[in-house]
Amino acid sequence: MSNQIKHKRPKYTLEFKQDAAKLVNEKGYTHKHAADNLGISLSAIGRWVRAEQGPTTASATRKKVLNLTDQDELSRLRKEVEQLRMERDILKKAAVFFAKELQ
Repeated sequence: MSNQIKHKRPKYTLEFKQDAAKLVNEKGYTHKHAADNLGISLSAIGRWVRAEQGPTTASATRKKVLNLTDQDELSRLRKEVEQLRMERDILKKAAVFFAKELQ
């Protein structure tokens, strides 16, 4: 594994994803044409377009599909929850430490 180079996935902003999806949904670009013009993968543009179109009747019964804005907010909230849990755990340990010091 040390001989292999790891490739990081590029991070795209919410606005970029929405604009890319608009090329297909509103401007009539094909998925391939939009992906080639923007220099992104075909699977990425496909996910973004599906997310912006919203759930179809068949997929809506199976699971709820979030649009890009909701996905971005969910990601942000998950990071915030993780940060708050870490802070809570630190405070718990500090409380135990200081409680032992007082005894």
